[in-house]
Amino acid sequence: MFSNAKLNEKIAFTMLKLAVLMVVAFVLVILYYIVSNGYSAISLEFITEMPRSRMTEGGIYPAIMGTIYLIIGSMGIAMPLGILTAIYLNEYARPGKTTWAIEMAINNLAGTPSVVFGLFGLALFVKYLGFGPSILSAALTLALLILPVIIRASQEALITVPKEYREASLALGVTKWETIRRVVLPAALPGMITGAILSIGRVAGETAPILLTGAAYFLPRLPNSLYSQFMALPYHLYVLATSGTSISQTRPLQYGTALVLLIIVISVNAIAVTLRNHYKKKLSR
Repeated sequence: MFSNAKLNEKIAFTMLKLAVLMVVAFVLVILYYIVSNGYSAISLEFITEMPRSRMTEGGIYPAIMGTIYLIIGSMGIAMPLGILTAIYLNEYARPGKTTWAIEMAINNLAGTPSVVFGLFGLALFVKYLGFGPSILSAALTLALLILPVIIRASQEALITVPKEYREASLALGVTKWETIRRVVLPAALPGMITGAILSIGRVAGETAPILLTGAAYFLPRLPNSLYSQFMALPYHLYVLATSGTSISQTRPLQYGTALVLLIIVISVNAIAVTLRNHYKKKLSR
């Protein structure tokens, strides 16, 4: 029996290793395909200049900046809301109909297609609130899109904080909010940053929500306010790949745009991972 158990364990671990290797292989193939086809388009002109000649020449600077604006704006809105919601659900809310309704709403939001968020943003932010097609409308829509991910990641991070931390702080006469702010949140911060990492990639790669709330087909200038339209890398890539009569001529630009988008996502994620590791080391001391 012992040998059979060891054999089953060995088979299970082998299958797990094969699954991991398959995932890594697929990622490497995709990266190689994008890099090998897109590196020739990367240049200082491509990164720093405005598009011209119906986007068959020039650069993608407005799209790069538009994507960065969206990441900063949506994360700046969603992170505080998501963390505060998670704190309420995990630390204050009691089981009941209200809590059940909030949990169901979060689950439904997590499973809603992104185009539905785009239609909602168009109806609420663009039309009803009068923000128009703009960075603000798009950032608010994307913030709603990633809110369930941040809430769930923050909840899981709060759950992993041992109850003894809370009990020891409260036993010393510290208020509940001070306990959460000074004891619980610092311990849960690495897990919350993980939620932010997952959200950044989705914000940077979404097309449908920004298409309906503010992304411009061709806009060779930078936005001058939150109420301005903008270009963004995912929509720009979609336009290059599907529109116009010079698709073959713009193919190197398509892969170059995809490579730049990939570099931005990896760079922002690397910063977030560095912050998470910093706080983990700080907690372990």
